[in-house]
Amino acid sequence: MQKVGIIRCQQTEDMCSGISDFKVCAKGKLAFKDIGTVEVMGFVTCGGCPGKRAVARAKMMVDKGADIIAMASCIQKGNPIGYPCPHFDTMRNAIKKSLPPEIFFLDWTH
Repeated sequence: MQKVGIIRCQQTEDMCSGISDFKVCAKGKLAFKDIGTVEVMGFVTCGGCPGKRAVARAKMMVDKGADIIAMASCIQKGNPIGYPCPHFDTMRNAIKKSLPPEIFFLDWTH
């Protein structure tokens, strides 16, 4: 089974338990529909605006066995507060650039 490390928005962590992220991973739904079920091996924040720890945390999760790095939907879609992260593109590009080519990257989860 593949392992995913999920990076979430620090601003929404007190409003969101992450349960929807865990459910879609366990069921292989939504962003994971073409991958199938995955094990969540890490669930961390971006480190606060402007995603100042996202790259380091993505690398850490890969070093600990993640095959996939996913940005939680709170970052890309703004769930649950309705405000997508204005730093999403910069974070995504920096993370993708830092990862080995065999690591799969997802822009969202649910």
